[in-house]
Order: sequence, then structure tokens, then C-alpha cells
Amino acid sequence: MASKTHKPGQKAPASAQVRIVGPRGGDTGQERTTVRGKILPPTPKPGQSYVVADRTKNGAGRGK
Repeated sequence: MASKTHKPGQKAPASAQVRIVGPRGGDTGQERTTVRGKILPPTPKPGQSYVVADRTKNGAGRGK
């Protein structure tokens, strides 16, 4: 998978919508809204992780 995954409990890399993906990278169809620097919430099932789907358009979503 080309996109970097982030685990629950890590700091969010950017203010964005993040997709929840399964252990092998499959899309679950669920998204969460995150704020850069805040802790990513737990996922519904063990082994799942997050992938940034859509950064916010207001400067807070800019990556470094």
C-alpha cells in the first residue's frame, strides 16, 4: 500500500479525514475526523489502522 498507515494512540499527522483500514490494507468504509497533534482514537476492531484520506483546506491540514 502506498499510503502511510497510523496506529490508534499515535499523534495525528495532520488535521484531516482519516479512513480506517483493515490489517491487510482493505478499506472498511469508515472515516474519522482528526486534529493535528491529537491522539488518534481507538479503531472498532483490533489490527485496524488509519490512512489520511482528505486533509483540511484551512491551513491546519498542511503537512510538514
